[in-house]
Amino acid sequence: MSDNFIPSNHMEIYWHDYAGSEGKMPIVEASLTEKASIIGRTGLMLLSCGTGAWRVRSSMNTIAKQLGVTCTVNIGLMSIDYTCFDGKDCFSQSLCLTNTGVNTSKLNRLEHFISDFERNGTDMSGEELHAHLDEIEQLHGLYSPIALGFAAALACSAFTFLLGGGIVEMFLAFVGAGVGNFIRCKLAKHHFTLFLNIAASISASCLIYAILLKLAILLLNIPSVHEAGYICSMLFIIPGFPFITSGIDLAKLDIRSGIERLTYSAIIVLVATVFAWIMALILHLQPEEFSSLNIGNITHLILRLIASFCGVFGFSIMFNSSIPMAATTAVIGAIANTLRLELVDFTAIPAAAAAFIGAVTAGLLASFIKKYNGYPRISLTVPSIVIMVPGLYLYRAIYNFGIMSLTEAVSWFTSAVMIIIALPLGLIFARIITDRTFRYCT
Repeated sequence: MSDNFIPSNHMEIYWHDYAGSEGKMPIVEASLTEKASIIGRTGLMLLSCGTGAWRVRSSMNTIAKQLGVTCTVNIGLMSIDYTCFDGKDCFSQSLCLTNTGVNTSKLNRLEHFISDFERNGTDMSGEELHAHLDEIEQLHGLYSPIALGFAAALACSAFTFLLGGGIVEMFLAFVGAGVGNFIRCKLAKHHFTLFLNIAASISASCLIYAILLKLAILLLNIPSVHEAGYICSMLFIIPGFPFITSGIDLAKLDIRSGIERLTYSAIIVLVATVFAWIMALILHLQPEEFSSLNIGNITHLILRLIASFCGVFGFSIMFNSSIPMAATTAVIGAIANTLRLELVDFTAIPAAAAAFIGAVTAGLLASFIKKYNGYPRISLTVPSIVIMVPGLYLYRAIYNFGIMSLTEAVSWFTSAVMIIIALPLGLIFARIITDRTFRYCT
């Protein structure tokens, strides 16, 4: 064995071994072990896409019912414990993932697999079903690291404008975020640990922003007030998907999954903001307020719609959505986020309440659109409100904690927490209104 070989900490599951002895027998006539392998593998693949526990359980139940099996399942962030009963025997397994992420394109394929199972799947053998799942599992990502770098650049540049930045800040954030996310994707592709991934990508984004700003000051006589945008170059790291799905899981009393997702999100935010703070100290950067843009209300509204569309589109591409799915999500996000910002600017509604209204709007629009295009609801709702997650607030909270400005830190942190609570609550109530299966605890 080569000295450079690093053994996997998670042993591979050879799913086809469960079907090897059954030949071409239809899955409905197969053994409980073979049926359970299809149920468990489907659930594990759904979990790997980043969807919530309720959706994973619902999908496993759908397949189990078609196979004449009763299934009970306990779901976490990266693991599934489940037991299948057929009236005579029972079969239990504990399955886990090597890593977690978001892949809305694979999620869409799996949803179609589940919805078509009654019509097409029951006549197939276990071997054929596992071969079909093999095909879906190969969808690791639709886009290259370069494309994902450009998606992050677009999203963070749009984010910069929505937070109050101008052309200079937008351009610098575009380059910094693009390079940072490219590095993040390359490291993730080679299976580097989460902490190293975050630290390297955040540090690179901040450094690129600072270098380009310094060059612009020296060569173009641009004033140094534009340094405030360095925060925006790092917002691609925001764990919006697990943040929001954690709230949805908690609402359905999937406590284990909800707490694990929330913990995972908190780890990412903590590591990212601490390294951003360290880089800010090294590079002498401060999270100051943006200069006023002096734009008319109508023009500002139009630009907000465009920037929100671009930001959500970029995040959707980062979540491996197809171009049509990303564009659909971006339309929802443009409407919902612009409504949120206009409510904050022109009414007395607090930012958290406006975020709740924006999330409800996104949820209602997604429910309406889903009837016509069949996209998974979570693939439309969560990316459309990720742009509302207060990454700037969280960073400023950690920065002020670091310099012992505790009053300022608590203020920013409290505002961030209120918005983070409001976003999943908005999606939950939109779901309660539009989805009768979600409305009940059964």
